[in-house]
Amino acid sequence: MKLLLVEDNRELSTWLTKLLTQSGYAVEQAFSGEDAEHFLLTQTYEAILLDLTLPGIKGQTLLKNLRSKQNDVPVLIISALDTLSDVIENLNLGADDYMAKPFDIHELEARLRSLLRRSKGKASPLISCGALSYDSNSKLFSAHGQDLSVTPREHAILEALIRNAHTTVSKSHLTDSLFTLEDSVSPKALEIYVVRLRKKMEGSGAQIITLRGLGYMLTYEAQT
Repeated sequence: MKLLLVEDNRELSTWLTKLLTQSGYAVEQAFSGEDAEHFLLTQTYEAILLDLTLPGIKGQTLLKNLRSKQNDVPVLIISALDTLSDVIENLNLGADDYMAKPFDIHELEARLRSLLRRSKGKASPLISCGALSYDSNSKLFSAHGQDLSVTPREHAILEALIRNAHTTVSKSHLTDSLFTLEDSVSPKALEIYVVRLRKKMEGSGAQIITLRGLGYMLTYEAQT
């Protein structure tokens, strides 16, 4: 799951990127509003973490531009501007949540998970397909109650598929929306990860179907 972190404080940005990466997110760093707008022209993100006091294009202007283009990507503002009027103004402009600096990283992750669930219309952190389950809080997959051991890239692919179960997910969406520009995955590598996942999921009833020319679909095969 790929995030865009827009924060001009490089030390804070590096710290946040490290912690979020350890939690399984792919994080693209933008250090100015201009950087962020450039990334948004070519990349797809599940959510944006946005500081307001940026050099050049301010965070509030970036938010206005996003919403004026009908881009509904979830936006979590992280800012030292913490008055009630600041919070209300930016929520009214289209932000989905607001956290004042300094903040607790665990609360940030909890709010981010909640925001991502709401954006997908999911109230529960548990997602299932057959006997395959995913807990978006612990970020663990399991099958028949047993933890499923997957690599970080396998995890990213399977998470995207289970969040969109019974729906076709294109190869380009998987590569563009899951991995950063510095951590790109080739179509051939993607196929290899899918083959590995199929082996690990055997017996769960869930299966990854290849739709030639379209992409992949995670669906459930009823056991007889």
